[in-house]
Amino acid sequence: MNNVTVLGSTGSIGCSTLDVIARHPDKYRAFALTASSSADKMAEQVLQFEPVFAVMANEDAAARLKTLLPSNHATQVLAGADNLAMVSRHDDVHQVMAAIVGAAGLLPTLAAAQAGKRVLLANKEALVMAGPLFMQAVRDGGAELLPIDSEHNAIFQSMPVAYSGDFSQHGIRKILLTASGGPFRGWAADKLDAVTPAQAVAHPNWSMGQKISVDSATLMNKGLELIEACFLFNCAANDVQVVVHPQSVIHSMVQYNDGSVIAELGQPDMRTPIAYGMAWPERIEAGVASLDLFEIARLDFEPADEVTFPALALARQAFETGMTMPAVLNAANEVAVDAFLREQIAFTDIPRLVQSVMAEHVPVAIGHLDTVLAADEWARETANRLLTKDFPHAGLNEVGS
Repeated sequence: MNNVTVLGSTGSIGCSTLDVIARHPDKYRAFALTASSSADKMAEQVLQFEPVFAVMANEDAAARLKTLLPSNHATQVLAGADNLAMVSRHDDVHQVMAAIVGAAGLLPTLAAAQAGKRVLLANKEALVMAGPLFMQAVRDGGAELLPIDSEHNAIFQSMPVAYSGDFSQHGIRKILLTASGGPFRGWAADKLDAVTPAQAVAHPNWSMGQKISVDSATLMNKGLELIEACFLFNCAANDVQVVVHPQSVIHSMVQYNDGSVIAELGQPDMRTPIAYGMAWPERIEAGVASLDLFEIARLDFEPADEVTFPALALARQAFETGMTMPAVLNAANEVAVDAFLREQIAFTDIPRLVQSVMAEHVPVAIGHLDTVLAADEWARETANRLLTKDFPHAGLNEVGS
């Protein structure tokens, strides 16, 4: 029996993970569930899965959860970042699904790596913010790192089984990172100023949370995935080419120097990569229908438009600069997306704000996690200051801090 901690169990990835667990009660048990503030949803999950621990991000949410459970319920309800880390490194845990969105997922995901768990990585910020430290923790802790993002999972499946981290040793020419293009693919730049939050979160293919949906619409999500791919597969930014593929059937590809391209295809359903990561190297039922190629009929590809969607270029620049710049990119983007969702700035202001914060940052070499956290805090403070100064409708309330 594999005990699984699900970080971010009430989100889209977390719910899909629990769906896979429920299909295999003889193989997996939900040992610990965690969430930010969705106490009602967490209560439903606790009653269904009866985990040993349920951890909420803050005391108020934990107190609310306790009122929703029977007084004699066996699940121990806890709160706070220390307890998120505790259920990630707990001796009885075998696998940790890292699905907390944003910087909040960094510390518990790092704790799981340091403790040598199988880390099912759906939180890209752990690598974007602290890639060198995180990968070193994986090596030092003897952890198994399985990428769960559909694109990175596809790359992992398309790589040689014994991939050593060196393209030249395995005849690899390039990673082809696919992107749907989001809801505004093909739009002219002048139309994007009037985009509303409701339009931005309406992804054409995937069901995701608000923040990641907006990132998909700006192509920042693909930029973060580019950074993640570089750390996961030990390659340079120019070894990764973003390919817009609107059908989202091919989840990514690896191009080899003999002319071959190996791709992973499937339905746009996160239960497939989740089940793959949980069961690897075996495969288990995920509740996902097989792909009907006759129904799909065609596959289209086009280059990414980095002029209309500059966030992708900003992410590449952040990775190439290195040091603390990717952490600053991530934090500034979180503040900008939050401001947009609050209708405080325009859609096109998101990359503008990120670029402004990056322009003010002096990158520092990352020797310790405190350096990453300090850069993250600086970027949030700077983004909020620039919102107040340069964006006339922002600044009524600070966001993203």
